[in-house]
Amino acid sequence: MKKLVLATNNANKAAEIKALLKDLEVEVLTLQDYPELKMPEEDRPDFAGNAAKKAEAVAAYSGLPAMADDSGLEVEALKGRPGVRSARYAGEDSSDRENNVLLLEELAGIPPQRRGARFRCAVAVAVPGRQTEIVEGSCAGRIAEKPAGENGFGYDPLFIYEPEGLTFAQMSREAKNRVSHRGIALAKARKLIRELL
Repeated sequence: MKKLVLATNNANKAAEIKALLKDLEVEVLTLQDYPELKMPEEDRPDFAGNAAKKAEAVAAYSGLPAMADDSGLEVEALKGRPGVRSARYAGEDSSDRENNVLLLEELAGIPPQRRGARFRCAVAVAVPGRQTEIVEGSCAGRIAEKPAGENGFGYDPLFIYEPEGLTFAQMSREAKNRVSHRGIALAKARKLIRELL
């Protein structure tokens, strides 16, 4: 069976990606399988650049095809922040909760109609000896005034997917994966993986 390494240590993200790839005939590994690998700094100005940098580093180290995603939240009222710094919004080692608290503080007093936001995701697939391929997905929504829901991770408790009237954290994983930025990007990545492997 072919192998694919996911360039992540995030168990929630790995589970979400594995679920979306489950019917492909591929054994999915993660960075947990390569504990000695030092990942490069995510210093590119956009999601695509960071995803490519991570996928290429893992492919070079492991000698196997690698897939990386970089994703984040862009809030209109904050001129696109937190953007590529979404995971580190409240500081380098900030928790999801700390990032959510800071986001709500920065949006305090901003009315619902001005709380538009978009989740964006870039997925890079790097195969040793071949050019890295990148696909992207996005999902529009709005930032809630307080967290709601127990599912998901990151900004999911604050991101309202308006067609459902629910936050991502209130939706089932399956429902979220059908419409989310990562779900859309990974649907495209599945086709790439099938072609490349």
